[in-house]
Amino acid sequence: MPSERKTTVLLDGLAFPESPRWHAGKLWFSDMYTHRVMTVALDGKAETILDVPQQPSGLGWLPDGRLLVVSMHDRRLLRIDPDGVRVAAELAELAPSHCNDMVVDRHGRAYIGNFGFDFLAKQTEQPTVLIMVTPDGEKRIVADGLRFPNGMVITPDGATLIVAESYGRRLTAFAIAADGSLSGRRLWAQLDGATADGICLDAEGAVWVASPVSAEVLRVREGGAVTDRIPVATQGIACMLGGDDGRTLFILTAPLVRKEKALAQKLGRIETVRVTIPAAGLP
Repeated sequence: MPSERKTTVLLDGLAFPESPRWHAGKLWFSDMYTHRVMTVALDGKAETILDVPQQPSGLGWLPDGRLLVVSMHDRRLLRIDPDGVRVAAELAELAPSHCNDMVVDRHGRAYIGNFGFDFLAKQTEQPTVLIMVTPDGEKRIVADGLRFPNGMVITPDGATLIVAESYGRRLTAFAIAADGSLSGRRLWAQLDGATADGICLDAEGAVWVASPVSAEVLRVREGGAVTDRIPVATQGIACMLGGDDGRTLFILTAPLVRKEKALAQKLGRIETVRVTIPAAGLP
C-alpha cells in the first residue's frame, strides 16, 4: 500500500464531525457542536436527520433498523422509534463523565464509552468504564480501568471488541461472551507517536486509526506495525470505511479547539481517499 496519499474534501463547513458510520448508501455522522446527526451521500449532498440538544456522539442500529444515538452531556442512550425519540437507557449512574462513542453488535447490544473526567477543564485524568446496554434497556459495566475509551470495532465473527484508549495511546481487545460480557483483556497494539480517537476495521483485520495529535490516519496491524499513513491538514478525529465496495476511507477532520471557536470557524470536514482493502466488521 502507498505510504502517503492525498485526500479529497467531500463536505466542509462543519463544526466538529464525529462517529462516522456507513449505512444504507450514505455516511452518517454526528456534528457534535451543532447538535446534529447528519448524513452525506457520495455526491456531497448533506441532510440533517436529528437534533440532539445535549450533543450527539456514537451512532448505531438495532437489528430492526432503529437508530441509536449517544446523547453526551445528559449521559443517555436515545432510540429513534417510528413515533419519535425515546430514552433507551439512562447512563448517569454508571458513567462518571460525558458519554462518547459507541459500537452496536449484531444482537443490538450497545457498548458505550465515556470521558471519565472533564479534560476540557483540565481535571486530572481518571480511568473509566465501558457500559453495555441490551436492546431491552438492561445496562451494566463490562470493563473498567480504561484510559478515555473512544472509538470501537467488533470483528466480523462477533468474537472480539477492540477499543481505542486515547490517553493510553493504544488499542485494547476483549473477548465477547455469548451474553455480551467482556473478558480476556489484552494489548492489541501500542501506538508510537499517535493518539487513537475514532477507528474502523478492514477485511485483513487491520485497524484504521484517526490520530488527532499526529494529524493523520494510520493503518495498524495487531502488534503495532503501521502499514500506511495518510496526513490531514488539521486533526484526524474519526474514520470509516464505506462506499459501494467498502474501499472509500472517510476521514473526519477538525481543529481541536473549544466549542465556541469551532462554531465560529466551522473548519470541520469530511475527506475521502480510496484504499485497497475493504471494510469488515462493525460499525
